[in-house]
Amino acid sequence: MTGPLHGVRVISMGGLGPGPFCGMILGDLGADVIRVDPIGHVDGPLPVDYTVRRSQRSIAVDLKRPEGRDVVCRLAADADAFVDVFRPGVAERLGIGPERLCASNPRLIYARMTGYGQRGPLAEHAGHDINYLALVGALHAIGPSEAPTPPLNLVADYGGGAMLLAVGLLSALLETRTSGVGQVLDVAMIDGAATLMAPYYGMLAAGMWRDRRDDNVLDGAAHFYRTYETADGGHIAVGAMEPRFYAELCRRLDVDVPHDPDDNAAWATHRAALAARFAERDRDHWEQLLDAPDTCAVPVLGIGEAARHPHHRARDSFVEVDGVVQPAPSPRFSRTVLPPPTSPALPGDHTREILAEFGLDPTELLTTGTVRHSAAAAAQED
Repeated sequence: MTGPLHGVRVISMGGLGPGPFCGMILGDLGADVIRVDPIGHVDGPLPVDYTVRRSQRSIAVDLKRPEGRDVVCRLAADADAFVDVFRPGVAERLGIGPERLCASNPRLIYARMTGYGQRGPLAEHAGHDINYLALVGALHAIGPSEAPTPPLNLVADYGGGAMLLAVGLLSALLETRTSGVGQVLDVAMIDGAATLMAPYYGMLAAGMWRDRRDDNVLDGAAHFYRTYETADGGHIAVGAMEPRFYAELCRRLDVDVPHDPDDNAAWATHRAALAARFAERDRDHWEQLLDAPDTCAVPVLGIGEAARHPHHRARDSFVEVDGVVQPAPSPRFSRTVLPPPTSPALPGDHTREILAEFGLDPTELLTTGTVRHSAAAAAQED
């Protein structure tokens, strides 16, 4: 076992999106992540986000039964951290809230991750990435002038949610090593999305950002920071913000288009000139021509072709797990080398193994229906 988090154990309630994704991050870094999935999900349809369930184990538990709740409490008693992904108050009603779990494990970090946080008028509301982005000003700033465009399910759920959860957990674990006492974390995806917007609030206050779409340096309005369509329907992403980079770009394109970083009134004219030039040849031509240290121009790759790019190949940035190409664990460590990611854990895959590890009777709990293991795990045991 390797990785900087070797020896850290995290118990995380199952769910979609940021919960398993945070589990993947911590598991990739060497932590022992045990995901508690609903018993009804065993042998169900493959989760749409099943790839982020790698590098963790799964136990399927019936939380509606006292015996199932006791299993969770037993797991948390030997853990460094516990992740609650329910709406406010649900964990308490189930009997696995912080008061009970922290009483038996005073060093436990109890992280509560929700969309809107534990308090506030929207705390009880359901939501998704697009909703959190809308309320922090991010969605308003993304897309063409006609309407906002959702930037995939990345910013609030995974960036503001899972990443903030991982940072919060690791920060609390460091503090606990000094104090010897755990604490409860209120991790809200809407808070994380707001944190990611900090630079733009600063630029707005400084008069460097106009509070409307498609009219700013970084939102696609500037001719030196946008995508251009090529003759074959592909696209080139240009990020030549600095004068010397833009000069090199224009030299290689053989065009004479002024930079004018502050003259947004002229941006449209310059965009048209560059668009006409890029439309003359296909994407591969421009990729080869602009492959230089100071052009800040690269092809826009599809998900299916990104892993084949020479840079990713040289860095081993993608791995294949069970035949599925996916991003490799990151970041890289010189001494505590990261372990290879393990296969995605589907609900109940490790139920018997985990019960036995914690000194619980797998046969009794499986017989009573308090827990379940997957058919695949059962077949492997046979």
